[in-house]
Amino acid sequence: MELRQLEYFQMASRLRNITRAAERLRVSQPNITVAIKKLEAELGIQLFDRSQKQLSLTPEGAVFLNRVELALRNIQDAVLEVNDYKQLQKGTIKIGIPPMMGAYLFPKIFSSFQRRYSHLDIFMHEEGSMSIREQLERDELDFGIIIISGASNHLQLLPMSKNQVVCCVPEDSPLAKKKTLSLQDVADANVVMMKEGSFLRQTILTKMSAENITPNIVLESNQVITLKGLVASGVGVAFLLDMVVEDTPGVKAIPLSDPIYVDVGLAWKKDRYISKAAQSFIDFCKDLLKKKQEA
Repeated sequence: MELRQLEYFQMASRLRNITRAAERLRVSQPNITVAIKKLEAELGIQLFDRSQKQLSLTPEGAVFLNRVELALRNIQDAVLEVNDYKQLQKGTIKIGIPPMMGAYLFPKIFSSFQRRYSHLDIFMHEEGSMSIREQLERDELDFGIIIISGASNHLQLLPMSKNQVVCCVPEDSPLAKKKTLSLQDVADANVVMMKEGSFLRQTILTKMSAENITPNIVLESNQVITLKGLVASGVGVAFLLDMVVEDTPGVKAIPLSDPIYVDVGLAWKKDRYISKAAQSFIDFCKDLLKKKQEA
């Protein structure tokens, strides 16, 4: 039984698709197929039910996956801990950032951190908050700077700011004259929205559904600048955080009559070994937060 076989099995189980697992691991599809068949032969059991279109685990496969997840996590932590002793001045941090945070919050944090810890490498992965939460729980990322409201109790959270959701409308729209907007006010409006995986998108759609509103989503994008440009051009309205729409030409940001507040902050997996590089980032963010509160 090889470590690579277990890694291939784990990824195929998570994604329920051999092709997507191969793409994620950057190997050929036959490599994963052969590795899993060898694993099944060695164990003497069938790990996957292949009778359906979507790959699914057999009961034996589900039990085996639970043990594999724990074993691989322990191995990852062991490697991190050994590397800390071997390379005290080196380190890598993998951070997940939603597009909205990536454009307006992370650059300030990153530039300051890089000046202080130039020997550390940071890899940024851009996804929606919901997707990043899932990747943190699967140990695919070290951190996420995300909307932490309602996050899993498997994650350690460091709140950094509280923000309000606003409805962005064109400046020349009749809606721009209102001081607040209800979801009913924009029920018939065209909407431009963040893509799947966005916490903000899920929150707004859930509240609209509760009011029996079916939004007319005309365009989707994870680029905040694109969404604001579409609003300014009169294509539709958008729901964004107040911090990203201040002083945007052609756009009026209006609070909702039933306000929605969300906490933005740093999240990482509980009960996982924290490398010296990762701990330095946590300490840096805590220091930034302390200075902000004292200002």
